[in-house]
Amino acid sequence: MINLGIAIAITAMLYLLTFKLLNMFTLHGKAITLPNFVGLTVDELDNFAINREFDFFVIDSIYDESKDRGSIVMQDPLAGSQVKSGRKIYLTIVAMMPERVRMPDLRDYSIRQAVSLLETYGLKTGRLRFVKSDFENAVLEQLFRGDTIPPDSLIIKGSTIDLIVGKGQSKIPVPFLIGLSRDEAVKKLNMSSLNAGRFYYLEEEDPVHSRVYDQKPAVNSESWLEMGTVVDIWLRSDEFYDFDALIESLQPDTTAIDTSGANKYDVEPLELE
Repeated sequence: MINLGIAIAITAMLYLLTFKLLNMFTLHGKAITLPNFVGLTVDELDNFAINREFDFFVIDSIYDESKDRGSIVMQDPLAGSQVKSGRKIYLTIVAMMPERVRMPDLRDYSIRQAVSLLETYGLKTGRLRFVKSDFENAVLEQLFRGDTIPPDSLIIKGSTIDLIVGKGQSKIPVPFLIGLSRDEAVKKLNMSSLNAGRFYYLEEEDPVHSRVYDQKPAVNSESWLEMGTVVDIWLRSDEFYDFDALIESLQPDTTAIDTSGANKYDVEPLELE
């Protein structure tokens, strides 16, 4: 009977000891609120004692000129999550070097094909320069910073590529740009073998909310432009202006009216190249 009691006591002690050890290793019932690491560099993580509770892994990098190189832009789990000590934290940081892509061969492509291909490669279409050629609307040469750039050349992603294009006798109808963002308007002009001219902002420039409010030449069923013609663009914020009503008022039966007169501006526009 005494031996049975001793055995039960030892079993109970072993059970309690095991449960205590499990609590120590699993932190049962204890959680840590994950801090926000966005904006810090990986090296700076060591400056915070709580950060030593986690294991960090950099799983991706992006290039963003607006952020400091090497800084954290994304974390998984997100800040504020309840996690245990030793949790793996996955980070995305800003790349130290800009991403490079290979320059495609745009020669002999149509303008529309060339613009789409540049976009696919993460490059931007710059100025379109038209020269007389038997190959109308075909890309004859591709330029980077004024010099010819051969196909397969490594170039920083986001670079601007100018194109020399064959000019024929065709005329281009004025495209309807009202309501588009700046980038959308430029792309539509380029697709139509036209160039964007000056940009005028009626409020502060806002890449998210600025929309085309007016254009010159205005859309007109009788207006046809030569290839490479420049179209000036006025923009204002869709937060303060009803673009749906404007677009509705400029349906085909009213687009013959030139709406680019200065008398309709109630604020001084900001001119940007």
